[in-house]
Parts: sequence; C-alpha cells; structure tokens
Amino acid sequence: MWFKRDIANALRDDKSVIQVLRGPRQCGKTSLFLEMDPSFKELSLDDIDLKHLANEDPALFLKQFNSEKIFIDEAQYAPDLFPLLKRKADLFKRENSKLKTIIRLTGSNQILMDRRVKESLAGRASFFDMNTLSLHEVARQMSHISTQNYLYRGGWPELYQYPDIKPNVYLNDYISSYIEKDIVLAAGIQKVIPFRKFLKLLAGRVGHVLDVSYFAKSLGVSSTAINAWLSVLETMHLIVLVQPFSNNLSKRLVKSPKVYFIDTGLACRLQGWSDADPILSSPAQGFLFENVVFGEIFKFILNHRLDWDIFHWRSKDKREIDFLVQTGPDQFVFIEAKVSRQRLKDIRTYPEVKKVFKEKIPKKIQCVQEGDDILGDVIPVRYLHNFFMEMMISQYQTKRPKS
Repeated sequence: MWFKRDIANALRDDKSVIQVLRGPRQCGKTSLFLEMDPSFKELSLDDIDLKHLANEDPALFLKQFNSEKIFIDEAQYAPDLFPLLKRKADLFKRENSKLKTIIRLTGSNQILMDRRVKESLAGRASFFDMNTLSLHEVARQMSHISTQNYLYRGGWPELYQYPDIKPNVYLNDYISSYIEKDIVLAAGIQKVIPFRKFLKLLAGRVGHVLDVSYFAKSLGVSSTAINAWLSVLETMHLIVLVQPFSNNLSKRLVKSPKVYFIDTGLACRLQGWSDADPILSSPAQGFLFENVVFGEIFKFILNHRLDWDIFHWRSKDKREIDFLVQTGPDQFVFIEAKVSRQRLKDIRTYPEVKKVFKEKIPKKIQCVQEGDDILGDVIPVRYLHNFFMEMMISQYQTKRPKS
C-alpha cells in the first residue's frame, strides 16, 4: 500500500541539483524518493560495507557506482563524500543550461546532518523536512481509519502497510534502537537512565505548559541538562516546543512553551498504552487529541514549506486557547481542540484578545475528533488539512498580481 505524501509536490517542483530530505527514521523518506523516481541509483549507508568504502575512499565509492542520478540514504554517515558531491553538482550546472535534480540524500540523524552536511553543501542543496504520516494522508488512503486508532498508532507507515505488526512492539523497538541508542550517542548524552525516564515523563506532559524545574527535581538532574535534552529532541524532529503568543501590547501572557510530540504514537507508547480504546476514558485523551491537532497543523506547514507559525494563547487571568496559527503578517486563526463538540466562549469577550487584535479579531474554529464534514466553524481533525488548503490558496490568489 502506497500513501501519497503531501511533501512530494514541493520536491517535484524543486529543480535544485541536490535535494536533502531530513526526518526521523522510518517516516518514509527512502520510500518517497524511490517512488518519485526509481531511476536514481540507490546507495544506503546503513550497509556497513558501503559505509566503510564511502568513508575510506569516497572517490572510489562514487566511481564504482557511477551514475548521473544517485540517491544516498543516511548520507550523514560519510561526511567525506560531500565535497565530491558538491563537485559533481558544480560540474553538472556548468555543463547543462537546464537544471534538474541528480543527487538525492536522506538523513535521520539531524544532529550529524547539521554538523556535516549543511556546511559542505551550502548554496548547492535544497533542504526539506519530512515527518510521519499525517491523519489526512492516512485517511486519504484508508477512509475507514478512526482518529482514535491514528492517535494510538501515530503516522508510522509500516503500521498501516502491515497491520499484523503490533504498535507497542514496533514502537518499543523504535525507542530502544533509535532514540535510546542513536540519539544518545550522537548527542553525547552521559546520563542515559535519567534520559530514558525523562522521555516518559515528557510524554506524560504533552499539551501542558513546560516546567523544566519539575523534570529536574523529579530526575535529580540540573535544569541545564533538561534544557539540553529538550534541544536534542527538537533537533531530531521528535518534539516541538510551542511558544506563547506575545507582542508589545500583550505583556500579561505567560512566557513558558507547551510541549508536543510530532507523532502521537510515540507519545502513547512512552506513556505506556498498549491499546487505543482505554485511552478514551482516561485523563490523557484530551491532551493526546490536542497533540493530534497540533500534528496536523505542524505537518501541513512542514509539507507545504510554509512560513506560518504556531503559538499557544494563555494569559495570567487563565484565558486559554489551544493554538493561534499565524499565516501572514496580520493574519491569524484561533483553534480549539475538543474531543467532542462543545459550546465555547466568544473570544471577542477575552480582554487580552481585544487588547491585542482590536477590531481585527481572528477567526476561531473548533477542531473535533470525529465527523463526516466541515460544519461552519466546527472541523473534524481529518479535514483540518482542507481548511488550511483553502486558506493557503486564498492567500496566494490575493498576493498574485492581476494581469
């Protein structure tokens, strides 16, 4: 089963000689590149022998696998290749008036990618970020999928391609192999056991305002260590810290970010869930669903390469709105995540909202867990993509000069 990926359009439209696709392991990077153009010569540096050759003799490596179009998977493991790839790109540009992509690279270790790739390929490559499947991408192929099932499984393609795989087993392996080994080694984390405990505590706080001192006290480590671990997880595209919205007119808003996992399946496994149904009647349901909504917003922005921003809104007088998405210099939309439809307060009565936005108070929508269609300002989360797509097209048409 193939899941159409929204980021594919941006990759096809790009004509850079080198494309670099970054994202966590097993999110579908390799499959996407091979599906887009199987004529690329695929070389995976997960292969120990290929990785050894690429590091010991990169020139021989490229000569042995001579091809105009090459795709190197997990390229961060052979940094000495990059000057030669840069040279290959420069020669191609010099000899061809019409540009096209001839080198594709992927990398799942963002720490090593930033350290080794960006500097070497500056000005030669376009960088793309990819993550797990959005609910929109899953539901487009599997219309019967429930939001609760997606909440529990997350967006890992293999869990939908091979339904016999148990999510808890798959994600246990993922956590132990990728997060607790690859990331720990790449980031040089010394306190491994506290870090593992931190992951579970952090997953239990999705949708909450971040309190670094709480983690430091609970684990017996310094706040500096907690902040370093948060930075590593953000760099590796596993979590996002959503900052509170503020401007010069809004000094009363709290200053702490909220934490979300980009993939809720990972959060559910770290919380210890082994089935989707029990979550429904637990206190975790509301926060995990809020995390699903965040993921749909975040992945839409990521896949369409937009410069939109996501904030949370929470003032000291406890007026709170889950998300404020800024889609332009003076364009915003408020989003409330509710498992089921509720009667919500009119945001025009919020003093801080009126103070900040005056007569241009943003539209507010309620994003709910299930539903067959958009009904006014109530949007089932699987259709949030459609709502943003219409907004994006409308903004593009407004900016486009009239002929």
